[in-house]
Amino acid sequence: MRAAVLADAGPLYAAVDPHDAHHQRALQDLQRLARSKREVMISFSTLIETYSLVLHRIDRNIAYRWLTEMADAALINPTPEDYRQAARKVGAFPDQRITLFDATVAVLAARLGLEVWTYDHDFDLMRVQVWR
Repeated sequence: MRAAVLADAGPLYAAVDPHDAHHQRALQDLQRLARSKREVMISFSTLIETYSLVLHRIDRNIAYRWLTEMADAALINPTPEDYRQAARKVGAFPDQRITLFDATVAVLAARLGLEVWTYDHDFDLMRVQVWR
């Protein structure tokens, strides 16, 4: 497998929404990833989260177009054990609002040995390798 990063919903959403504070950064990151030949991998849970954000915050047509563009993406299906570990990870931070989406990405990244492409500082808290 060539070098890859595991995407969080934040940068995926930011790349679609021109009004997002991280929009330009996300577009520049995508160019950097392409230049360095890093594959962007996406978990199915992140795909669902991002689609829902685009659908509710932007527009149904844009959400559907984005979803069809993702049809050829490198998608990863978390296992039941990944979700169990993610639930334990959420419980390990009772004073934080870490989502099950983010905890699942953290668990997948650790299992696959991948850095996470994110703008969310929760990943630093969970001690996940972040691609910057």
